[in-house]
Order: sequence, then C-alpha cells, then structure tokens
Amino acid sequence: MQDILINWSPQETRVGIVENGAVQELHVERTLERGLVGNIYAGRVARVLPGMQSAFIDIGLERAAFLHVADVHVTGSPRAEHGPGAAPPPPIERLVFEGQTLTVQVIKDPIGTKGARLSTQISIAGRLLVFLPQDDHIGISQKIGSHELREQLRTRMNTLAGKPPEGDPAPYNGGGFILRTNAEDATDEELADDIAYLRKTWGLIREKSFKTPPGELLHQDLSLVQRVLRDLASDNTQSIRIDSRMQYDQLVAFGTAFTPTSVSKLAHYKGERPIFDLYNIDDEVARALARRVDLKSGGYLIIDQTEALTTVDVNTGGYVGARNFDDTIFKTNLEATQAIARQLRLRNLGGIIIIDFIDMAREEHQNAVLSELRKQLARDRTKITVSGFTQLGLVEMTRKRTRESLAHMLCEPCPVCAGKGQVKTARSVCYDILREILREARQFNPKEFRVIASATVVEMLLDEESQHLAGLSDFIGKPISLQAEATGSPEAYDIVLL
Repeated sequence: MQDILINWSPQETRVGIVENGAVQELHVERTLERGLVGNIYAGRVARVLPGMQSAFIDIGLERAAFLHVADVHVTGSPRAEHGPGAAPPPPIERLVFEGQTLTVQVIKDPIGTKGARLSTQISIAGRLLVFLPQDDHIGISQKIGSHELREQLRTRMNTLAGKPPEGDPAPYNGGGFILRTNAEDATDEELADDIAYLRKTWGLIREKSFKTPPGELLHQDLSLVQRVLRDLASDNTQSIRIDSRMQYDQLVAFGTAFTPTSVSKLAHYKGERPIFDLYNIDDEVARALARRVDLKSGGYLIIDQTEALTTVDVNTGGYVGARNFDDTIFKTNLEATQAIARQLRLRNLGGIIIIDFIDMAREEHQNAVLSELRKQLARDRTKITVSGFTQLGLVEMTRKRTRESLAHMLCEPCPVCAGKGQVKTARSVCYDILREILREARQFNPKEFRVIASATVVEMLLDEESQHLAGLSDFIGKPISLQAEATGSPEAYDIVLL
C-alpha cells in the first residue's frame, strides 16, 4: 500500500509517494515555471497575414500568439488527414477574419521575442486517453502491442464511447479519442471513467466559452495537486495527505466532480512537523542528487546521468557476508535490483539506461538477477523495456521520459567546473600560467608580467614552483609579480602586462 504526501506552498508544490516507509517517487512543480502548453483560451483574431498563411491572435498575453493555417481545424477534415500527401487546407483568409472569436489551444510556449503558437484543433489529455472533441475517430498509440491488440482496443473504445458501428446511420457527436500507451492494460471501467471525465471537462470549457470575452483563459491543464488524483492515485493508495487547508478544500471539490473514488482517501495534515519530515523525504531528495547510493549490505551504486544515457555501476564495497565470493557478488547484485528500480523512479531517469552489475560466473545467477530486476521494475508506472545481458555483461534498458529528471529540475551545472565534475589541479594551472607568460613574452615587451590567480595557485607559485617561476623570469628577462584574488574558478587566472 502507498501513501501520498503533498507539500504545498505558493511558489512550489512537492508530492512524495511513499511505500513501506520509503519514498518511491517525487514530483515537483514550480508556479513560475508552469508552461502554457495545453491551455485553452478565448482568442480574438487581431490580424490575418495571407502572405504567411497565418494570423495573430490576442489571448491576453504580453505578445500576440501565432496561428498557422495547418493548425486550423476544418469541419469535416479530421486531423489524421493533415499529413504528407493530404490535400492542402483552404487559405487562411477563407477560414478566419479579423475580430473573429476563436477557441484556441497553446501548442508551443512563447520563446524569446516569439509569441505562443496556437491551434484550433483542441485536445484534452486524461489519465488513459486524449479527447478530440471536434473529431469522431478512435486512434490507438502505435507503441501499443500488435495490430490485433490495437484493433481489439479500438472495438472496445467504440462501444464505451457509444459510437455506432460502421455503416449505421445513427448520429454521433461524442468526440474522438486516442488511447495513450499506458491504456494498454486498462479495464473497461477505467476507460469509461476517463471518457466521462474528459467529456465533462470539455462541456465546462464550451459552457465557459459562450460567456467569456476574448483574451480570457478557458481551461488550464491540471496542476500537480490535481494530477495526484487523476494520474497518481490508484487502488493501492490508502491515504492522500496535504498540508494546505485551502488546497485540500479545492482538491475535495475537484475530486467530487471528477474522481469520486479518491475523495475518501483525502486528508488535511495538521501536524506541527513539516509533512515531508514524516518520512525524511528531504533527506531522501538530497541522497537522490548524489552519485553514490549505499546499499544496506555495504555495497553501493554509482549513478551517472549524461545527455546520451544513464549508467549504473554496482560495487560490492565492504560487503563480505556470504560464504564465498560468488555468493557475495550474487547477493549484492540481487539487493542492487531493488535499489536501482527505486532510484530510477525517485530520480525520474529516462531514456537509455545501462546497468553494470558485478560480473557473475554462473548463468543461473545472471538469470535470477535479471528476473528480480524485471520484477522490481514492474511496479513502475512508466513504460520500461529491459534487454538481457550483453556480451560485455551489461544490462541495457529504456525508460520512457515523462518529465525532467529530478537533477535537471533542482540543479544546474556547477559554475566552477562548468558541469565537468572536476577542475584542474593547482599545479596544472601553474604550468598553464608559465606557458602563457612565455607565449606573451615572445609577442610583447612589457616592463613586468603580473599574474592574478586564486590563492591556492599563487601559494604554489611562491612555494613548490618558485624555482620554475624564477627560472622563467631570468629566461625572459622580465620580473613576474603575483596577486591573489578570489576567482569564480580555481582554473581562472589573468596575466596583466605592465
């Protein structure tokens, strides 16, 4: 069973998912960093540009937003046909006119001097489905299983959506749906709940659009607090505690309308201790930003996240508990599978992941470790594929990227090392300085060279490297003076010609 803890403040919302007393997932959303993508507005056409086949739309933002003809919904032309080889849409000047009111959705945030990009083809994301209120077709994610499975899902969705069979003249205006990848194993009840939620949401948007003047927000994608009920709560959730009375009341109202089965699990946390202190979640977050993860047995993991992939290295460390070396390795690897699965969820690591387990001589040990890894990863709500051991003894796997990793959200590259993770030694910087002085002496003829560097580098030039500094001064025939200054990086220095 799991508990969900929500720590809310005006600037940031944090959600921790706890199982068996340990945090398994952490979700963070910052108020100032919430994008506009997915928001639906009542827009007013400010200007039509036939030469660019686009229009500027006022949606109440600082800059007018941009609508291209390819993103205009044309009645009777489903978006599925807007692809290569499809008939071109009518010209923009036949579709919109200045002063017209349109319901538009942001598909790209404003960047620099460019306004947001819009579409009149509305889509609303649910837990399992994406609702297309202006269409009537059922789409299935290409990542879902075989062609036969997709057709089975399509048939189920047609029934659940109340769509008449092909050839039946009965009218249908219930909108179209796209099944998301995580709907592959959904029950009819779960799909029906999502259909009802999405249709109700669209009904409220339409109702609001009739009363709202242009330039106003009609619908904002759910906040993290609301997505707890839509996306994170499940049958295994026994409680959802939130430390804000105002947010609790709003969440009860939202849950009553859209996810009634979750309302009974909601509780307002009134304790004196910060809610995240109940399970030391802040300490877990600090550990989740470190490279090294210690295992209870004495072994440890080293996790390195790069742009291309993430690597996990398993080491025995100080573990010597088993009877022989093979058993020590096997038990360390088995323990590591649980820690790896948890760290992938907690850090939200996605993309390609390479795991370097400690080499195992026996094939049955390899199979047991791989089986345990798959078992631990099965708890992950994110889509994962795991390959077997490669010839080099590595396990390759992929985990779908759903949002920024924890490290990318909370951290930035170190300004001292520029993200490299290491800096030159003071001696290396000293030798860089000596070479630079020699290079400058061949081009210029100052009275003196002054070196401005970090205190550590200046101290080494005065002490261990003083002989080399004096020798260079004699060789170039110029005095070299030193000045220590606080610099942003121990590698930084400057040579001033006096």
